[in-house]
Amino acid sequence: MENIIVTPRSLSQGDNPLLNKIKQLGYNIIFPSPGKQPTEEELSSVIEDAVGYIAGVEPITASLLSKAKKLKVISRNGTGIDNIDLEAAQNNGILIKKADGANARGVAELAFGLILAAARNIVSSDRNLKSEKWIREKGFELENKTLGIIGFGKIGQLVAHFALGFGMNVLGYDIFPKQNFRPSEKFRFEPLHAVLEKSDIISLHCPPLPNRKPLIGAAEISRMKQGAIIINTARQNLVDEKAILEALNSGALRCYAIDAFDREPPDDLSLVQNGRVIVTPHIGGFTEESIQRASEVAIDNLLDALLKGK
Repeated sequence: MENIIVTPRSLSQGDNPLLNKIKQLGYNIIFPSPGKQPTEEELSSVIEDAVGYIAGVEPITASLLSKAKKLKVISRNGTGIDNIDLEAAQNNGILIKKADGANARGVAELAFGLILAAARNIVSSDRNLKSEKWIREKGFELENKTLGIIGFGKIGQLVAHFALGFGMNVLGYDIFPKQNFRPSEKFRFEPLHAVLEKSDIISLHCPPLPNRKPLIGAAEISRMKQGAIIINTARQNLVDEKAILEALNSGALRCYAIDAFDREPPDDLSLVQNGRVIVTPHIGGFTEESIQRASEVAIDNLLDALLKGK
């Protein structure tokens, strides 16, 4: 019986019926760390005999893949594959599959929820009242404000539609702008520097830069409007967190909201504990609907790859 590794927490805790499709084809399912992100040591103990791997966001390194002598395919239950050493996978003949767009709606809705929370001080108001403090913080309305969206895949496009529904102006930046995306006269693509300079709120929906250099650092923040807001539901390393903290403390930024971490849970809590930061534990795609779609696509991609190889 051939082994399939399954690590996404939405699949590895409890008896998820979606996995029956794998079992019915005679595969044995291995959970290295049910309900939590596995360590490389935990993965190393099971990867040698695995032919397939349904992967979450855990790092999949060249060292780990060097032990995967039987592995044919890694199937992500999401879109991002920057956690995988792609060169090592290619050198070892391992196919990489991803669930493009499956969780886009969930992530986009969370991003816009964070925009509303930041604009109206929802989180701090809740926190103050629970501490028996009656503090009314003045917020602002979204109509006619400008939202800058960096990264214009399916998630970015959905966020743009939400913002336009609130009467916002929307500026988009993408390395390969989709010129046929013209949802409204209140939308246009602009160069990155213009998006930073003209936006009241920036929402990040792009992959990490190839060199892992932050996209948003002190220089970029200095171009932004005083009291701007940054929403990050994409990747933690898209921003220089030291520069973000300095800008929050000085008032250059009004708020920073994040739902993405390189390590889950994060080891460094200095950003999380700042009062001007809204933080959620990677719940963008953690909805019933997104999990269902992403899991179904990941399982189908995995089995298609394995069965075609037989």
